Amino acid sequence: MAKTKPAQPQHNDHGALIASAVRALDVEAGGLSALSAALHNGLGATFVAAIDLIRSKPGRVIVTGMGKSGHIARKIAATLASTGTPAFFIHAADAGHGDLGMIAPDADVIMALSWSGETAELKSLIEYSRRHKVSLIGITSKTDSTLGHAADVTLALPEAREACPHNLAPTTSSLMQLAIGDALAIALLESRGFTAAQFGNFHPAGRLGAILKYARDIMRSGDEVPLVHAGTKMSDAIVQMSAKGYGTVGITDPHGMLIGIITDGDLRRHMGPALFTAIVDDIMTRDPKVVPPDTLASAALEIFNSSKITVAFVTEGRKPVGILRMHDLLRAGVA
Repeated sequence: MAKTKPAQPQHNDHGALIASAVRALDVEAGGLSALSAALHNGLGATFVAAIDLIRSKPGRVIVTGMGKSGHIARKIAATLASTGTPAFFIHAADAGHGDLGMIAPDADVIMALSWSGETAELKSLIEYSRRHKVSLIGITSKTDSTLGHAADVTLALPEAREACPHNLAPTTSSLMQLAIGDALAIALLESRGFTAAQFGNFHPAGRLGAILKYARDIMRSGDEVPLVHAGTKMSDAIVQMSAKGYGTVGITDPHGMLIGIITDGDLRRHMGPALFTAIVDDIMTRDPKVVPPDTLASAALEIFNSSKITVAFVTEGRKPVGILRMHDLLRAGVA
């Protein structure tokens, strides 16, 4: 039987495809605008009530849903957990088959997502929350639904058209659920004063973990730091530069404070017969850029890029405690 080749898209289809994509994004953007407007009105009060409820409980936020709402619920739980609000996801269909035992009465908060508010699989969770006095936050577009009536706090999302041309596939609605979840997570984060350092504790892996490291975690220290005292002959300073291999040497005063540096560039600019008999004080660049040890690696990278440098001394109160190179930042995965 002869095989037929799939139809190839015509060039004049491209414009229609782009127009379709733009329409979808415009519809979804309209949903987010409606959500933002709602927060400035009636939704704002219940949003604050949801934040207060979560903060008043010593346990975790149990996020649940079915279908597309379940996928969004899983992501919201992950975002909450990574930003300082202990949370995990329970599949609504599994709750009635033993997973209700994961929920601690009088400690946890259930956050249930259902656009219609009538998701049948949520029934066991709703009944459990009412029977065992587990606080319930409902995220739905129907306040007069089963979920809307049962919840202690109902976040009523505004009605919005789906990006699907048939107004059927959950698209705009899913995005709005995700957005309100992100808004809750960020509001909780900021209300608790959650810091970048705390964020780093939950993200030790990958590039995110790398940029949340500190300069002290990446720097070279101890005998690896190239230093000479003020008044040292350039010939001796060059030997120190060569021995350490960082293309620079730091100059310290009698109190051990960094007062200048000499780089390969300085050597090239002063190259001549008098260079080897000069002292470091005559060649060094005074008041060089330095990095405190508690500087985030991402901030150190910004200093390097903005100052157009590839190496910097790490100092505590101008006392050198280490040396940091662009190469070290790259190797750690910061850039």
